Amino acid sequence: MSRIAVVFTGGTISMVVDPLAGGAVPALDGGAILARTPGLAAIAEVVPVERGMIPASHWTFDWLLGLAADLRRLAADPAIDGIVVVQGTDTIEESSFALDLLVDTAKPIVVTGAMRNATNGDYDGPANLRAAVRCAADPRLGGAGVVVVLAGTIEPAADVTKTDAGALDTFRSLNQGRLGRLDGESVILERRPIQRRLHLAPAAAATPVPIVVATIGLDEGLIHAVRSVRPAGIVVEATGAGNTAPSLLAEATEAMGDGIPVVLATRCPSGAAGAGYAFPGGGATWVKAGALLPGTLTGPKARIALSLALGAGLHGSELAAFMAGPEAGP
Repeated sequence: MSRIAVVFTGGTISMVVDPLAGGAVPALDGGAILARTPGLAAIAEVVPVERGMIPASHWTFDWLLGLAADLRRLAADPAIDGIVVVQGTDTIEESSFALDLLVDTAKPIVVTGAMRNATNGDYDGPANLRAAVRCAADPRLGGAGVVVVLAGTIEPAADVTKTDAGALDTFRSLNQGRLGRLDGESVILERRPIQRRLHLAPAAAATPVPIVVATIGLDEGLIHAVRSVRPAGIVVEATGAGNTAPSLLAEATEAMGDGIPVVLATRCPSGAAGAGYAFPGGGATWVKAGALLPGTLTGPKARIALSLALGAGLHGSELAAFMAGPEAGP
């Protein structure tokens, strides 16, 4: 039987409603969550690892890097066959992608959580945890990178997005689609993930890396204001396929001239910014000015990639190739 380390970090799966506080608050440690999850012993031997009860919206880069170090140690243990990370769903799309970049292992790593707290009659934590352990114990997911498992689907970390604030099936991979699904006790794999980005080993993340979202009537001077915090880099979420007002490009060009890398993503939930439009502020003019394209990464994911890549010392063409990702080709 497989031996699976389950790392508990908190999140909705650990919460109950406190009438005095007026909502859900952290209350259940890993042991309490396991006690509410019957049937695990028939799937794998679970090794619980307690890491607190921290809402995912409170995570920092330092916390994330510490978690990644713990996962590397667990993955190096020959007695451990796979790893499950239990966390809040607020930032799963970012944290799972970061862990995919930071943890180099052939063992399955699965991230899960819950959309309903333990007081709710539709509490989905136990079902998601059983599914995640089942996937982590499946050797076919070895080498697939970090995956996210909730509501019966298996999603690649690099593509998964939280598409709805409250739906149970909120996590979707909007570009390449899911890797598979669970049907009762069966793990059904529908495809292998595309080639992943290179792994990184930064001592720390480069910060701050603010995100600027292009909108109608965006105030001029915003990037100038952002530069007052001495950003390590900037991510711009452009409209459509990579287009903005000319004034935003002009400000970003000044920043790039001063050595600040700027990444041009799309604010759309899927697709990619590109060089298809050459009018002033169009994607082609951004690329000509030196902006980096992040493939199909969303703005939050592009920020994760840029912060970690800069922290690992990537720059110039090496940074551009990393941000572009495997879909850009050789």
